[in-house]
Amino acid sequence: MQIIAISNQKGGCAKTTTAVNLAAGLAQAGRTVLLIDLDPQGNASDWLGVAEANVGSLEIFTTSQALDGLITPSATKGVSVMAGSGALSTLDRLLLTKSDPETVLKKRLATLSTKQWDDVILDTPPTLGSLTLNALTAADQLLVPVTTQVLSLSGVAQLMQTVDKIRENLNPQLELLGLLPSRVDMRTLHAQDVIGALEESFGKKLLKTRIRENIRLAEAPSFKESIFQYRPKSGAADDYRALTLEVLSLTR
Repeated sequence: MQIIAISNQKGGCAKTTTAVNLAAGLAQAGRTVLLIDLDPQGNASDWLGVAEANVGSLEIFTTSQALDGLITPSATKGVSVMAGSGALSTLDRLLLTKSDPETVLKKRLATLSTKQWDDVILDTPPTLGSLTLNALTAADQLLVPVTTQVLSLSGVAQLMQTVDKIRENLNPQLELLGLLPSRVDMRTLHAQDVIGALEESFGKKLLKTRIRENIRLAEAPSFKESIFQYRPKSGAADDYRALTLEVLSLTR
């Protein structure tokens, strides 16, 4: 079982889009996938048709209930979900009474059956709070979607500083799976310049896959379908198939 956190402290970088469609891509590849929605907005849960779940990721932190009881099957075959909810926004306050609050998720995920799940995807909020810290502490791998805009570069630099601190103090095994250029329009010089800057800074850690700007990705959540269900022959589906294959090649 591998645990992949998908994170970026900057909003609008296609983080949830990547979490949902990578999960769906891995499931299509025959893997059993659990997506844990740690974002109070619950967009991944809504996209996968489980926004009305009675229990979800909040209970990981606030109860001792077995994790199997917090999981809901999604509308996407092969993907199950621990649903996010607005109540997650109160978690910073709720964790004040716990010792080692950044390790709660890691300890709880250690109880999951490694035979039941091949991949656990952690969708994180676009902030550096208790939820993101818990995700980075629990994860084996970090995938960072990044838009091809110059302002994204400072956000990535801040995240890498956080990752260094997490490795030093909480999770020395955390590896950077890669940076994923998202919402890319290579017709613009600006996008090309940003990708060049990312290549210069991160080298091979910049993934080969490019997720191109595509209206189909914006439409798919309304139908509660991954891009593979909604428009399987689209360029967007091709991009996320490429990402799935690249992730599998890097993690096997």
